[in-house]
Amino acid sequence: MKGAAARALILGVCGLGLAGCESLSSLNPFEKDTSYKPEIVSNAPAEEIYNDGLARVQKGDFDGAVTKFSSLDKQYPYTDWARKGLIMEAYANYEGGFYDEAITASRRYLQSYPNTSDAAYAQYLLASSYYDQIPDITRDQEKSERAVLALQELIQRYPNSEYVSDARKKIQVASDQLAGKELEVGRFYLQKRNYAGAINRFRNVVARYQTTRHVEEALQRLTEAYMAMGIVNEAQTAAAVLGHNFPDSPWYKDAHALLTKGGVEPREDSQSWISKAFRGVPQVGQRTG
Repeated sequence: MKGAAARALILGVCGLGLAGCESLSSLNPFEKDTSYKPEIVSNAPAEEIYNDGLARVQKGDFDGAVTKFSSLDKQYPYTDWARKGLIMEAYANYEGGFYDEAITASRRYLQSYPNTSDAAYAQYLLASSYYDQIPDITRDQEKSERAVLALQELIQRYPNSEYVSDARKKIQVASDQLAGKELEVGRFYLQKRNYAGAINRFRNVVARYQTTRHVEEALQRLTEAYMAMGIVNEAQTAAAVLGHNFPDSPWYKDAHALLTKGGVEPREDSQSWISKAFRGVPQVGQRTG
């Protein structure tokens, strides 16, 4: 009885003869083509993939190089080839101008291989990816700030690496950019007679970026803002510090003339924040501990 029932079920599915049965067999394409054999794709040797990536880098095909290097981690995870592929993936992304991807790959390398010989280079690629995106001072300076932080971390974590010297130079440039932005905003506030807001911006330049070329103007602007607010002692101190550190600066001449017009002379108050800011402050990029 079970056999008869099974045959009846098949006939019911097939319908009126062969046409129904053909539609059922079409659901299995391998039933018709008996020659089909599943293809087994073997991985290319890791060294071959890596060298192919290097060749693409040399040709300027950075997108293709990234594809090759990233495939090493997929095909040969937890191997030395995967590690080499990851640092080269970061490099190829950086050279290709894919900065966000370079940052991501560099961070992955630092998280996975923090104590290897290429860790300092990964940190350098990370910092340089931010540095190369620094905009002009009229725009937001988030990239400049991130560049400085990443470069400072490079110096602190890898003080003996070959990238420290260049990192210090880049910190100086990025810091100069940040100081320029602070000055731009401070001037705007000064023009609007928002003296407190202006002082806060000029103070940032003096306290954080005093090794940049903008510190002279910042001290003169502090003299101007403090005089406008009637805080003569701080105005005198700003001018005195400016004259002591930059005696030939045209900004000092302006500050001195402003004080003289107000009937006072530059005079430093050693308890002023301005005076303290210029005592014992490390150079930009210098280790503090």
